[in-house]
Amino acid sequence: MTRNARALLALSLLPVLLTGCGADKESGSGGAAADNAELAAAAEDWGVEPELVYVTEVSGFTVFQASVGAYGDGEFAAAYRSDKGSTRIGLFAGHSTLTAENCAEQPLGADALKPVACEQDGDAWYRTAGGVHEYAVPRDGVVVRLIADKEKVDRTVLREAAEAVHRPDDGELAALRPAGDSSDA
Repeated sequence: MTRNARALLALSLLPVLLTGCGADKESGSGGAAADNAELAAAAEDWGVEPELVYVTEVSGFTVFQASVGAYGDGEFAAAYRSDKGSTRIGLFAGHSTLTAENCAEQPLGADALKPVACEQDGDAWYRTAGGVHEYAVPRDGVVVRLIADKEKVDRTVLREAAEAVHRPDDGELAALRPAGDSSDA
């Protein structure tokens, strides 16, 4: 499958992922990174590689457990819902690179056929296309993307989410998994 076809397939599923139903930390809550065995077990349950599991913290948003897991071609995904409504931020992590040379060539969200504009913002890339925008944050061979509707999530909030991207601690890992879900089972 071509890169564009894969991207279109994965991105066409973005609304489904975001609506759902009913190592070391680099920033975040200040807790220690999750136990490697627990992280490996959770990643295996989700069908992703452990090094792809990332979380973020953004004021007014909570991870939606039903959205957590594998997405597209082996990426990790999680949706964060606004505590006050249906506004969402999607987090996607996959093995890739993002450079000035390839930034605009990589499709963005449901507007995958629209031209992508890229702007380096510190260590991250701020990207826009059509009605969506994202921050793409490189981390040790992984690019973590935080994507949202431009009219529902402003750039400042999206930047806050990007700056808070980190590996989960034990509590955050537990919050990603449904109650009663444990590697001990």
